[in-house]
Amino acid sequence: MWIILGNINMQTMLIAVVGYIIVFSALVLLFAIFNFLPKLINMRIRKKSKAKGIELPDDSSMTGEEIAAISMALHMHFAELHDEESGVLTIKRISRAYSPWSSKIYAVRNQFNRR
Repeated sequence: MWIILGNINMQTMLIAVVGYIIVFSALVLLFAIFNFLPKLINMRIRKKSKAKGIELPDDSSMTGEEIAAISMALHMHFAELHDEESGVLTIKRISRAYSPWSSKIYAVRNQFNRR
C-alpha cells in the first residue's frame, strides 16, 4: 500500500509535511500576535484615559529628533546619579604560603597511582 522511495516512505513524508505545516502555522500565529499586541495595549490605554477625561496625542506626533533629544537627556540624567570614579587600578600582591590543596600539578600527574 505504501510507496517506498529508498529509506523514505509515504508515512515519513506525511509526518515531515505535517510537522512543517505546524511549525509554519505557529510562526505566522506568533507574528500576528506580536504585531497586534501593541495596538491592543494602546487601545486599552486610550480607552482608560478617555474615561478619565485625559486626551492623549497620537504616537506619530513626535519626530525622531524629539525622541533622540529626550533619550539623550534621560541618559545624561541617569549618568549623573553614579559617583565619579578614578581610572587608577591598584594591585597589591599578597604572599601566601604554598599549599598543595591549590596546586593543580598533583591532580594532573598523579591521576593513577603509578609506582
